[in-house]
Amino acid sequence: MEIEIIGPGCANCKRLLKATKQAVKETGLEIEVEYVTDIKKMVEMGIMQTPALAINGKVVLSGFVPDIKTIKNKIKENEN
Repeated sequence: MEIEIIGPGCANCKRLLKATKQAVKETGLEIEVEYVTDIKKMVEMGIMQTPALAINGKVVLSGFVPDIKTIKNKIKENEN
């Protein structure tokens, strides 16, 4: 599984990165969370609002920082 936090480096992006790392830890999975600040990649993925959470190359959340429970649910939904 590949998890990416995508955004320009704003405070909300960093909050989402921290929350996602905590969510991954709580799920017990050993997944590296990548932080992507490349504007070109944001455009390629069609991200209109940041921060964005992408799992396996698919944007599953964008434009806000969800709680850890929501992030864990998104991870579980996209585990396969």
